[in-house]
Amino acid sequence: MDAAALVAALAAICGRRHVLAEGEDQQPYLTDWRDRYHGRAAAVVKPADTAEVAAVVRLCAERGVAVVPQGGNTGMCGAATPDGTGHSVVVRLDRLNRVRAVSPLANSITVEAGCILQTVQAAAEAVDRLFPLSLGAEGSCQIGGNIATNAGGTAVLRYGNTRELVLGLEVVLPDGTVLDRLHRLRKNSTGYDLKQLFIGAEGTLGIVTAASLKLFPWPRASALAMVALPEIEAALTLLERLRGAVGDRLASLEAMSRGQIAVIAEHVPDVAIPFALEAPWYLLIELTDTLAGADLRAPLEEVLGAAFEEGLVVDAVIAESQAQAHALWQIRHSVSEGSKRAGYVVSHDSAVPLENQALFAREAERRILEAVPEARVVMHGHLGDGNIHVLALLDRARFPDAATAAPVVARINAVVDAVTTELGGVISAEHGIGISNRARLGRVADPADLALMRRVKTLLDPAGLMNPGKVLPPEA
Repeated sequence: MDAAALVAALAAICGRRHVLAEGEDQQPYLTDWRDRYHGRAAAVVKPADTAEVAAVVRLCAERGVAVVPQGGNTGMCGAATPDGTGHSVVVRLDRLNRVRAVSPLANSITVEAGCILQTVQAAAEAVDRLFPLSLGAEGSCQIGGNIATNAGGTAVLRYGNTRELVLGLEVVLPDGTVLDRLHRLRKNSTGYDLKQLFIGAEGTLGIVTAASLKLFPWPRASALAMVALPEIEAALTLLERLRGAVGDRLASLEAMSRGQIAVIAEHVPDVAIPFALEAPWYLLIELTDTLAGADLRAPLEEVLGAAFEEGLVVDAVIAESQAQAHALWQIRHSVSEGSKRAGYVVSHDSAVPLENQALFAREAERRILEAVPEARVVMHGHLGDGNIHVLALLDRARFPDAATAAPVVARINAVVDAVTTELGGVISAEHGIGISNRARLGRVADPADLALMRRVKTLLDPAGLMNPGKVLPPEA
């Protein structure tokens, strides 16, 4: 590969100032958010629009150069990090940041892939609509990356994963062809639903450049509480009762173990914790309604009052203002930052059937501590969709980097994967596979699933140049 000639050709497409060829300029784009994976690239390029993305991909395909799509680079599994060969081009989508159209009538918004998630939320709010995808990194993650990983977040209980929020996509395929499926139709049975191939594919089948997304009526009433629980089973009982009492007004149900909140208290001091942390589990409950003036506090207090009497709840704080609600949400949105500061994080993204969620949490913690007694096990997750994040925190003094931690990480992963599969679950609910989970996927996935995924990859990307080394495990 003639690197100088490649950089010159990329500059002719995007402009020289939008092609980074020097190591120092490239550095922020060559490592993942958790600083686990470090790569090299022939260039980091920032195209301005879909036509430039297509031209860059076409150029790379012609020259046999790998392409690594990168959005906000906030992912948890290294899917946006190039390998160490230096023979790839990182395609950053920051400049594709326009809101193309908003339709309150159709409850839809069309945005480019580089739009920050918070920008999409704000554009929806400006027309009195809600884009419900919400997660801790929403101030820096990009909607293209959310689509590429099928992000979940804290509103899945009511609105579903990203996959359920996408109406249409515009995608640049590995040969530079632009697939325009950017319609905003709610009903379309004209053949295969091709957009679904690219949602959750982590950039291995093409680069999402724009998306049409669903909007919803803006919530005009809400009630929020954080409650302390004597055991995780109580959270599932509350889920059932709340659904019976308020139906789909139950918007979010977020669980955190005492250890998880303690980590936040220790390492994110600007976050206020309203409890003495004496209970083993805490639950954030949010009810919303689109009807102005709807009284949601009354049914929430009624359910919690009965739960108090039965010992299902041992303490509770109900937000009295938007500021208090924001402060409670701040706790939940600080789990990643707090855990990262607390030690070397071995993170899991398991989902199991709801009936097994409590058993999963108990068994995962017990088996991890049996296998690695020095680990600090903390948990947080989304009650109602089966997704519990089990984190084992290791002392950074003993485990300063991925290489040192690898044997212990393998032991912990094997334990969690065993519990997950025994209880009918999957190893990734919303974070994806990337680099981190390729070997794990190879161990637990149905061979028929892997064979079909490989056939799809070969069909769309026969040269294997689109985000190579991600998602699919190496063939034996």
